[in-house]
Amino acid sequence: MGLSRLAALHGVATSFSPSADVTVSVPDDTVTAVLAALGVDAATPEDVRRSLAAAESAAASRLLPPTVVVWSGEPLPPALAALPPGAALTVDLEPGSTDASQPLRMRVPGPEGAPPAAGEPTAACWWTEPPLGVHRLTARTPDHRHATAVLVVAPDRVPQPPARTHGFLVQLYSLLSARSWGMGDLGDLADLAAWSGRTLQTGFVQVNPLHAAVPGRPTDPSPYRPSSRRFPDPVHLHIESIPEYGHVAEPGRALLDDLRQEAAALREAVLNKGALIDRDAVWALKRQALELIHQVPLTPGRRAAYCDFLAEQGQALEDHALWCALAEVHGPRWRGWPAGLRDPRSLLTTRARTELLDRVDFHCRLAWLTDTQLATAQSAARESGMAVGIVHDLAVGVHPDGADTWAQQDAFAQGMSVGAPPDAFNAHGQDWGLPPWRPDALAASGYAPYRALLRGLLAHAGALRIDHVMGLFRLWWVPEGRPPTEGTYVAQDADAMLAVLVLEAQRAGAVVIGEDLGTVEPGVREVLARRGVLGTSVLWFERDWGGTGRPLPPEEWREDCVATATTHDLPSTAARLTGDHVTLRHRLGLLTRPLEQELAEDAADTTEWLAYLARLRMLPEGERDEEAAVRAVHRFLLRTPARMAGVWLPDTVGDRRPQNLPGTWDQYPNWRLPVADAEGHPVTLEQIATSPRLHRLMDVLRPRRPRTAPPDARRS
Repeated sequence: MGLSRLAALHGVATSFSPSADVTVSVPDDTVTAVLAALGVDAATPEDVRRSLAAAESAAASRLLPPTVVVWSGEPLPPALAALPPGAALTVDLEPGSTDASQPLRMRVPGPEGAPPAAGEPTAACWWTEPPLGVHRLTARTPDHRHATAVLVVAPDRVPQPPARTHGFLVQLYSLLSARSWGMGDLGDLADLAAWSGRTLQTGFVQVNPLHAAVPGRPTDPSPYRPSSRRFPDPVHLHIESIPEYGHVAEPGRALLDDLRQEAAALREAVLNKGALIDRDAVWALKRQALELIHQVPLTPGRRAAYCDFLAEQGQALEDHALWCALAEVHGPRWRGWPAGLRDPRSLLTTRARTELLDRVDFHCRLAWLTDTQLATAQSAARESGMAVGIVHDLAVGVHPDGADTWAQQDAFAQGMSVGAPPDAFNAHGQDWGLPPWRPDALAASGYAPYRALLRGLLAHAGALRIDHVMGLFRLWWVPEGRPPTEGTYVAQDADAMLAVLVLEAQRAGAVVIGEDLGTVEPGVREVLARRGVLGTSVLWFERDWGGTGRPLPPEEWREDCVATATTHDLPSTAARLTGDHVTLRHRLGLLTRPLEQELAEDAADTTEWLAYLARLRMLPEGERDEEAAVRAVHRFLLRTPARMAGVWLPDTVGDRRPQNLPGTWDQYPNWRLPVADAEGHPVTLEQIATSPRLHRLMDVLRPRRPRTAPPDARRS
């Protein structure tokens, strides 16, 4: 009982339910290890008693939690409603607030007036609501107790898409153009947005995470296991769009020309010789070019803009750039660096900042250049008429040896990894190799790392997709050295995580999309919907699971979602329709049942959907080929009330290969394939833009513009 009580006080689950009628106990060793990662000693029964007494005493005497959340216009949170009579409150407003120099002062009614109960409307009580923002709250009681907390005042919902819209989903690296250096870049993204917005009336383009990767050869190609989520990867830069590129003098100019020729050879190999996208080779060329460009002095105006960027990013950028500089000298695994350099605040690290100043400036400059091209891409999207623009993606976590874990060591749980528990699809569970944030450390900081992360990602985004959005509520922690089956859930303060998200999205004017596929804790989708966070609905998974089990009628789909036919982790629509995805998994030895059985079950599922589409008159009688079926699937998506409909860009040209095949590593070229046509031939952005197949599909989704009568007809 003592260990369970101690675990509950720290948000650590001692059991979980993989299904409604099953409860699984978590091993005590797992609970003990997770508590240790949270700084709680539970190694022996005596340690448990001591830690439990300390935790209960702290909870009983606590006047305020480290972070207090107030939703604008909604009832007071329990932390404020429970303050004792006569307590005096001072709210110091964040810089930039109206009258920020004048703190707000309030007092809880004394004994003659009952304090407000939790749930009482704020307008009817003593509380004066501060403006939206992140403020400092101080409480003092008549018996001289005192506490301070971070006060987050958030709007009730995130911004919504201005109208129903459709757009493309694409892995940016896979989108090569005739000018790419071997992989898609931010120039290609801006061009895709400008073309599709103007020509196809698309409302958005959603891309994979563009976070900074861990350097090294080979680099982990997955965009979902980055070194840092706070800063983008300069491998995405379009070199020729950098203003200083045109001012590189000889002999650097000749070297640049040579690098462009090598980049053209890389591009040719991917497009016409069957080569995979080689991120390391691309970065090797771009880095040499960027070194040459870095030697060109900035103009006064550019220098001023760069200095503003440095000031805005502050310590976070300096830490990131220093980690990059140190990784050049000592390798990317910082836990193997000299002891003093493992601490970002040590004297040795301070000395290294001075010694590596030029390299730190180089990496700061790359972050700035990438930021400017991200801004250009979003501007191109909005100028093309897009209602939303670029949708950026936030990965679940970061690499354990990356820049973020080095710079923010106190925020991460040491010796832990995020994953997923065993379920019907994976009896062994999953370990994603991503260290989790410590909920207690986040709360103590007022969620500063999380706020800064969101602010950076939203700076040039029309929307933000959050991978595994259920992680805002809880995450499955796996102790180092243990299998995923021996993990447990650790709760987040979901109210605080959502409040920060909603506040930052409102400030950026951005839509928020949550990837909520798979096992979702009861109530989570409802809470997200209440806060305006859109979900993700994939056609093949949308069935009447609580009733007939048949395809869910379009009118019964939820409105607050992005509706799509597939994602980067799922088969393309063509592959699903033909069964190619089953034979691929068979070829790689991933099936757990006989091929014939898997094919039969898959065919039955597909046939049922196609028959339903035909009954809805979305699949014409004489058009039963694969391309017609792809169009029918998207006609169905348009029939749903979904606020956004996403079209997987490879679907527009008939690509049958998945970009990522979960459960594989070396067996399949995950994250390294270019967009290809139905025959498997890679296609460029220019070829995609002129593809008849694409235009036949997009005609299904394109809003019909009213015809304008000729001038003579209007006069008559």
